[in-house]
Amino acid sequence: MAGTEYRRRDSAAFQSPTGLERRRPRRPEHGEPWSYVLNGASKRVAVTIIVPARNEAPNLAALFTSLPPVYEVILVDGDSVDGTIDVARELMPSVRIVRQRGRGKGDAMIEGLEAARGDIAVFIDADGSNEPDEVERFVLALVNGADLAKGSRFLERGGSTDITGIRRLGNSVIRSLVNRVYGTRFTDVAYGFNAVWTKHRDVLDLDCNGFEIETLLHIRAARLGFVIEEVPSFERERSTGCSNLNPFRDGLRIAALLTRELTDQFVNRRPTAHNPRA
Repeated sequence: MAGTEYRRRDSAAFQSPTGLERRRPRRPEHGEPWSYVLNGASKRVAVTIIVPARNEAPNLAALFTSLPPVYEVILVDGDSVDGTIDVARELMPSVRIVRQRGRGKGDAMIEGLEAARGDIAVFIDADGSNEPDEVERFVLALVNGADLAKGSRFLERGGSTDITGIRRLGNSVIRSLVNRVYGTRFTDVAYGFNAVWTKHRDVLDLDCNGFEIETLLHIRAARLGFVIEEVPSFERERSTGCSNLNPFRDGLRIAALLTRELTDQFVNRRPTAHNPRA
């Protein structure tokens, strides 16, 4: 799409990005912003990590003990009955609990984004499939000029031990369609590890409640002309339990979402012009 700037880097680029370095006089504590030096100027950003969760108590220890210290961690609980909230508070007394009003992962992400008090919101799954050490890659991409940092399992140094053949095929079909329609060069369009400046939440106007939320986030960012940067990410199998993702049901939901967005843009002609730095 005209106006959308797209960038891609391998993981090595995040160790010493041009003009940007992390200032680390000491290890930050939870509740503190991160400090950077960008082209000689100091910049401080408060990072919020948002964790949508429903009955994920057995998986939280692996995640919470590996998270980097950030400004705040929000757990959005979808009416869990296995003690997810109690386990989260025991592992991290500073965690903010948002009790989800609606249902579904998309709704949880939206409610978490609404509640975020940091400058940057990073979405990470509660099931242990994402690598917490990668959080800084996403933050660096945003501090270095991106509006949205989206993880990709299909970049060099990314990967997945969880994705099945049918999910890989579905991702390929959806990715090809999105790239053709919106002029992007995405390598992954259905992955939950993403980061965005919280100042963009109103204009993104996310409005779906299922796993299709990730595809919607990428499409809306492209329609709005955001600077989008893909970062390599490795996805592991969930630590314990069964995934709530159903490739057929959720594939149909993504297809319905694409139909809705295309209709909104090309039939209803709803404008999406926006300067994200205004």
